[in-house]
Amino acid sequence: MNTLDFEVVNHIAYLTIKSPPANALSSTLLRDLSTRLDQIEEDISVKAIILRGDGKFFSAGADIKEFTSLQAASDYELLAKKGQELFDRIEHFSVPVIAAIHGAALGGGLELSMACHMRIVTENAKLGLPELTLGIIPGFAGTQRLPQYVGTAKAYEMILSGEPISGKEAYSLGLANKVVDEDMLEQEVRQLAEKVIIKSKPTINHVMQLIPFAKTGNFASGVDAEAKAFGQIFGTDDAKEGVQAFVEKRKPNFQDK
Repeated sequence: MNTLDFEVVNHIAYLTIKSPPANALSSTLLRDLSTRLDQIEEDISVKAIILRGDGKFFSAGADIKEFTSLQAASDYELLAKKGQELFDRIEHFSVPVIAAIHGAALGGGLELSMACHMRIVTENAKLGLPELTLGIIPGFAGTQRLPQYVGTAKAYEMILSGEPISGKEAYSLGLANKVVDEDMLEQEVRQLAEKVIIKSKPTINHVMQLIPFAKTGNFASGVDAEAKAFGQIFGTDDAKEGVQAFVEKRKPNFQDK
């Protein structure tokens, strides 16, 4: 099944997540995304990428049901590292990626959008990392990227409460470049991309290489620690209960174990 539509129009590559109903980030979708990035790297005409979601959401999270097929902590740690590597590739990509966020960007969906270079959101979009409500933790570098955008205090609040923020609040916190009405999202994102593609590609490529140097050296260590913790957490009784409760659409009964 094709989880990702792809087309190039006037120097802009459009990547559309198409995995209904929630555009969950399955291993298949992540693999398809990596393949499309390979193609874009080979296409010298592409100067900007727009990443968006089809249907009701940008992406409402990782594929939790797929997680239940894994067994050992090492399996979960490997899953986290694969996602982290792909998102790190996006962050360091030679072509700017603009995320067009509507509906929801939750869990892995928000982590994916934070790896993009720019984000435009609709006012009523929901952005958050609700993993702790399932007895697990973010695993695709969410604990490391979110504080860089919203500050440590707000990152603690968002992750520990599990409650999402609106697109409007995301913009006020610096998590989004712009907040727009739902019917203006496509136009605004395209206009931003069009401002990029009139520039010389060598200048674009050099800027994409230079800005990531602004990150602290602790980021790589933090991402590695997150992957290890992600693997350890999935071995707990509460993680099993939280994921099962999610699948059964009920509130989890955590025992702090």
